[in-house]
Amino acid sequence: MTSTTLAGDVDYATHGHGYGRQRRTDPRLAAWVHAQLGDARTILNVGAGAGSYEPTDRHVLAIEPSAAMRAQRPAHLTPAVDAVAEKLPLDDQSFDAAMALVTVHQWPDLAQGLRELRRVTRGPIVVLTFDGDALDRYWLADYAPEMLAVERRRYPPIATLVETLGGACEVHVLPIPIDCVDGFSEAFYARPEAFLDPAVRRSQSAWSFVSDEVQARIVERLGADLASGEWDRRHGAWRARPFFEGSLRGIVSRPPR
Repeated sequence: MTSTTLAGDVDYATHGHGYGRQRRTDPRLAAWVHAQLGDARTILNVGAGAGSYEPTDRHVLAIEPSAAMRAQRPAHLTPAVDAVAEKLPLDDQSFDAAMALVTVHQWPDLAQGLRELRRVTRGPIVVLTFDGDALDRYWLADYAPEMLAVERRRYPPIATLVETLGGACEVHVLPIPIDCVDGFSEAFYARPEAFLDPAVRRSQSAWSFVSDEVQARIVERLGADLASGEWDRRHGAWRARPFFEGSLRGIVSRPPR
């Protein structure tokens, strides 16, 4: 019998199929990420997943421990290296910049992973994550408190990330556009019907921590409220918001001068 050692808290061999289709690069978020990378020509992408947000006009080395996620990388991107954040097989100061997008909550040893990022990076480190303290701003908290409770425990505090990254850190609240094409949970703030689609939920790792029974109850209640008009009576104003400043955070760490 063989066993699989997970590099994070989600078994993407079971739960990661469909990420390449559902978790696409949103051009507005990509513009922000690429701007923070500055004029870097060599970029390290740790926890690269299926390759969203990787610049195509620079040299990128992608690190991704999940075979299921590596297999979903599109053909125009270079293959990812099978390695983990905590032990990067790279020389010191070997990249101009680094990025770690919606991945740090997966790292078993967060501090070691962030130290490794700084060790191999000469310039800026760009991190996308979610602020667990802001999750309750979202209407989904009324329907899926169990799921958001899991998320709150998974995401490291923003202050911890800033302190561990060191250097000159900036924290940005990133507005999520109403038609965001990256299928994380808050991307559907104006499109509640999306959560009735199992493919959408499968591309959001938090649902894998909720039992089938609880998930069915959440979906059933949401579906009933949408059908009856109750959701729109209570939350319909969300459908017209051009963007949502929720829990999405961009952190940029630059080395001390």
